[in-house]
Amino acid sequence: MKDLFGKALLDYQNGNYTEDIMTSTSISDEDELPLPYLFRNYSEMPKLEQQALKLSKGKVLDVGCGAGSHSLYLQQKGMDVKAIDVSEGAIEVSKIRGVKNAEILNILNETETFDTVLLLMNGTGIFQELTQVSKYLTHLKSLLKPNGQILIDSSDIKYMYLDDDGGYWQDMNASYYGELDYYLSYKGEKEVPMKWLYLDFDTLKLASETVDLNCELVLEGEHYDYLARLS
Repeated sequence: MKDLFGKALLDYQNGNYTEDIMTSTSISDEDELPLPYLFRNYSEMPKLEQQALKLSKGKVLDVGCGAGSHSLYLQQKGMDVKAIDVSEGAIEVSKIRGVKNAEILNILNETETFDTVLLLMNGTGIFQELTQVSKYLTHLKSLLKPNGQILIDSSDIKYMYLDDDGGYWQDMNASYYGELDYYLSYKGEKEVPMKWLYLDFDTLKLASETVDLNCELVLEGEHYDYLARLS
């Protein structure tokens, strides 16, 4: 990984903002990811994220923290927060912005326990593939203190396969429709492609139940997205 995401965050933080990150997937065209959006405050966050932050309690783990916006909000409310990300640049920016406890760490290597584990901005993405979901959920469950909770958001992207006559096109030989290849580029450089998983709520609920986690729908967004609580 070249950490172009982290490089972009550092550029923005250091006043070198000249262009945005470009993203695309195996089923969608190139789209801009505006850097200012990654530095958003609470009032600029989507309602699913606001609700997740409202429900956060106790000691919190912010997984895939990015520029640290969620952690900063919770910290300002006096909460004990640990922010982790695999991006070195993201952790550097989070620390510069004031996140007290930020660490370069893959979630699978986390060993502390928490009252709330937050996975936002398509939190299921890091599971990568449907076959990996149980492994990740089992590990996340091991990080929960008694009465702890996982707050996670995702989207049912079935709508992206809708054709003009209202039917769904899909390669019947393909795996689960939410499994995508994710491409990112910044300032003319291309990142190594990643696997990224969008998970519909029913599939998440089923996967949660197989590892003895209760899964409830907290809130639905305006565009096939949702926030779920696992406990």
